[in-house]
Amino acid sequence: MTGRRRWSTEEILDTAAKLLRTSDAESFSVRKLAAALGTDSSSLYRHFRNKTELLRAVADRILQAAMDGYRPEGDWKQRITALGLRLRKAFGEQPQLAAVWGRYGSGGTGSRLVMEELLEALRTSGLPDREIPARYHRVVILLAALVSSEAGISTLTPEEYEQGMEQFRVAVLGADPERFPALAHFARDIRPLGADRRAAFEEILAAQLADIEARFL
Repeated sequence: MTGRRRWSTEEILDTAAKLLRTSDAESFSVRKLAAALGTDSSSLYRHFRNKTELLRAVADRILQAAMDGYRPEGDWKQRITALGLRLRKAFGEQPQLAAVWGRYGSGGTGSRLVMEELLEALRTSGLPDREIPARYHRVVILLAALVSSEAGISTLTPEEYEQGMEQFRVAVLGADPERFPALAHFARDIRPLGADRRAAFEEILAAQLADIEARFL
C-alpha cells in the first residue's frame, strides 16, 4: 500500500500563499491547507507548530522576495525609502499577507534582511548608537502600518470600491455644515483613502526621516 506523499516545507508554503491570494488570514486554516494538499493536518504540524507560525513563514517569503536583488544606493534616507517602496510593491502583489506581517511579524531570513538594511542605513546616517534601536522601531511600525493599510484597500472588489466611494461622497459632500463645519468647509478638497497612495506613502515616510534628521543630525 502506497503511503501519502510527503510535502516539502517550500511546497506547503507555495500552496498556503496561493490560498491566501483568495482568502484572508482569519478564514485561512491549516485544515483548508491540508485539504488543498490532499493530506491531513497532522502531517503539516511536522513542519509548523501552529497556524501563526505558518503565516509568519509565508509572510517572510514576501520579505525575502522584496530583498531579492536589492543593492543599497544613495544616502541613508534614500536607502530606507527604496526599501519601503520594495516592501510596498512586494506586499501589493500579495495583499492578504500584508496584514499578516503587520499583525504577526516574521522571524525568518527575510525579516533579518530587512532589519539589517534598516539598521545599517540608520548607522550610516550618523545617529548615535543609543538612538538607533528606537528610531528603527518607529520606522518599522510606520512601514508596516502604511503597507497594511494600502494592501487592505487593494483587496476590495471593484463593486466594493465603488460602494465605498459612493458612501465617501455622501458622508463628505452631504455633511451638515452646522454640525460638521470643518468637514463642510473642506469637503470638495478632501480625498478618499485610495487616492494617490504611492505619493502619500513617500511623503509620510519622508516626514518621519526628516524628523530623525532634524532631531539628531
